[in-house]
Amino acid sequence: MLDLSQFHADGEATCFHGRHISAQIYADLNGRNWHLTDYVARGGYQALRKILGLDGGTGMTPEEVIAEVKASGLRGRGGAGFPTGLKWSFMPRMFPGPKYLVCNSDEGEPGTCKDRDILMFNPHIVIEGMAIAAYAMGIGTGYNYIHGEIFDAYERFEAALDEARAAGYLGNNIQGSGFSFQLYASHGFGAYICGEETALLESLEGKKGQPRFKPPFPASYGLYGKPTTINNTETFSAVPWIIRNGGQSYLEVGKPNNGGTKIYSVSGDVNLPGNFEVPMGTPFPVLLELAGGVRTGRKLKAVIPGGSSAPVLPADIMLNCTMDYDSIAKAGSMLGSGAVIVLDDTRCMVKSLMRLSYFYTHESCGQCTPCREGTGWLHRLVHRIENGQGKSEDIDLLNSVADNIQGRTICALGEAAAMPVRAMIKHFRNEFIHHVEHKTCLVPAYV
Repeated sequence: MLDLSQFHADGEATCFHGRHISAQIYADLNGRNWHLTDYVARGGYQALRKILGLDGGTGMTPEEVIAEVKASGLRGRGGAGFPTGLKWSFMPRMFPGPKYLVCNSDEGEPGTCKDRDILMFNPHIVIEGMAIAAYAMGIGTGYNYIHGEIFDAYERFEAALDEARAAGYLGNNIQGSGFSFQLYASHGFGAYICGEETALLESLEGKKGQPRFKPPFPASYGLYGKPTTINNTETFSAVPWIIRNGGQSYLEVGKPNNGGTKIYSVSGDVNLPGNFEVPMGTPFPVLLELAGGVRTGRKLKAVIPGGSSAPVLPADIMLNCTMDYDSIAKAGSMLGSGAVIVLDDTRCMVKSLMRLSYFYTHESCGQCTPCREGTGWLHRLVHRIENGQGKSEDIDLLNSVADNIQGRTICALGEAAAMPVRAMIKHFRNEFIHHVEHKTCLVPAYV
């Protein structure tokens, strides 16, 4: 049986297999066990040494590394869930000029707090994962773009980079293998839009973080106009385990098409909010139990299963879901970043939607008219309904505005703003009607 507590954090971080991390443990871990010596003692950099043939083995070819990642079933942990090995195979290995590797640590989705903990408590696993990816794709330079509001994680990653360089795991001719890889950290500016991969590239280039039209895609025209591969922090952190133990072993931890483990950030109305690492396909009631269940005395009303941009699901649907991409999609939502927001029976869905709509209005970059104008309309309409000034036609108007945003923007922020609106009205239309007709909330005990 695999010891999954060793997967991302090797038993000494906030990402435990089915284990909640208290504030005290979090504080205790902050100053220890993230250093290079600790990571190596836990088997760190063995995977990189394995592929480079540094411990007496024959090493692995880049094609063999990519094949192993494909066999693992690893899907991007940033939200889209795209097969990682397949993405790596898109990189033109024989391209004559520079190519780039980028880690997307711009974690700004409301409810998501996993990547910053990986960077704080196990930064070397991200470094090793990126070095392996760079070797597989023939890339010489990489960047980790870190969200601007988690400066402590940026400083921790910079310190880990210094350790890795000093030990010869980064730089020119790594460990005498002939493979060279330079890796740098870049501090973002706290804009949610920079989590979109092409906006991130624009920001890395020193420009305003606004999404690019696609195609061309980053694999052919990315950073500085060169081929670029972008993966999420958690995605890179899975790679060393896969190389050490084999892609098939990783796949068997989860379920078909949903291999491995996933870190879920559980927040909202639960007794023990935090990060939980469990196998993909874990039933939602099991994850809810690990988080201490719904807060004392309350009943589960709804769940946003994949961050604030994911459509909400009522309790009766969510309790029959397993935590993987396919099950959540079949239920009508998205696994997304794995930010599970739990709502109990005291929550007014209209007020919850008003808060979400404000966020997307504030974070829209303004490049696309449907998003720039439409997100403001959505917020004003929901605000009007919540404050007892709504009209009966406003509910259908909300759906109409959402329809005119979704699918009509350069990036997915338009969808992120529109989908929660449509889902809230679909599943909790009675609450919107009650607000309009009675000028008050249907939930009497709202807190």
